[in-house]
Amino acid sequence: MEDRLELIEDTDMDSMFILPLSILPITTNSIRTARLIKNSQLKSIVEVFRDEQTGSGQVDVESLPAICGWPPGELHPDHVILRQLALLPSYDVYSLRISLRQLHIEVNEHASLRLSPDKAEELSRYMIMFTRPLTRIIYGDDGVQVNNYEELIRLFRDPDVAKARERLINMAKTLSIEPIEVPNFLENYGDTFMSLSYFRYCLERLEPYFTACLESLMPIRQHFQLRQNQNLMKTCDVIEEVINAVTARITGTLESFERRTHQMWNNITQDEFQAVRGLVERQHVTIGAALCGLTVKMNAFAHAFPHARAGGPIKRADFMMTEMIQGIEIIRDAEKRYAVND
Repeated sequence: MEDRLELIEDTDMDSMFILPLSILPITTNSIRTARLIKNSQLKSIVEVFRDEQTGSGQVDVESLPAICGWPPGELHPDHVILRQLALLPSYDVYSLRISLRQLHIEVNEHASLRLSPDKAEELSRYMIMFTRPLTRIIYGDDGVQVNNYEELIRLFRDPDVAKARERLINMAKTLSIEPIEVPNFLENYGDTFMSLSYFRYCLERLEPYFTACLESLMPIRQHFQLRQNQNLMKTCDVIEEVINAVTARITGTLESFERRTHQMWNNITQDEFQAVRGLVERQHVTIGAALCGLTVKMNAFAHAFPHARAGGPIKRADFMMTEMIQGIEIIRDAEKRYAVND
């Protein structure tokens, strides 16, 4: 039985490319329950409704005044917000926190900009590689098992081993805080580790899609008629180069962060914690932009070609020329376009 590429359909707040307008100060009733989404060409559009039978009702941001009945000749406050949001490169919660703060756009509830509990649980296996060194610092090799970050915080709130309490007191002295404050201090930084886990998860989830997409280029290049089309051949080269180069860049950045966090445990100070946190947060928008673009493109590919025998070389060549290549420069240039200055 051949592998099938399923569509990536996270819940709204877990998604890279969906922004529910309900979390924002939108006052127009007809769009308060709508969503801003990235289409296959990486353009932001307002999805007014979505239904299995009727499909997706999508409206361009610039067409909203007529749809919403806003007074002509005036720029409605909701339109101002949506124009700004349409320019954002990613709608993942970590990029949104930074982008919304820069745009001075408030959310209805701060808790809205968090991953769902289900997604946080799904990321536990990624979180462990960040928390394991910390567990060893306090509990040594006593065989303490931690399955998620919440369990780790509970261990720090109530250490049940005398040696662990002593180490916790020493750690508090190093951090220049009271022992009782250590769990809260670590909890504040847990979200940084969660963001790294989330980005790592998103990248690894895309790997089979990358493989299927790149493998589909070979029959196009070998096709006796298609290989005569130099523009098509160049398009295939660009797509392959972007996927390989961007994924390598993201992988390298995440690996660098992971090394830095492991080194951090050997030099636990508030300054080092804050330095690592700042280092990671400065790259949220850049990584988010690239991963959002790649996720949307791979989703479009999976929708068009859910398995290896779906569509022949000609149909796939047409997809590469009309869908895959459109907006791919946004992914390729994410680092230059969205890098946050130190």
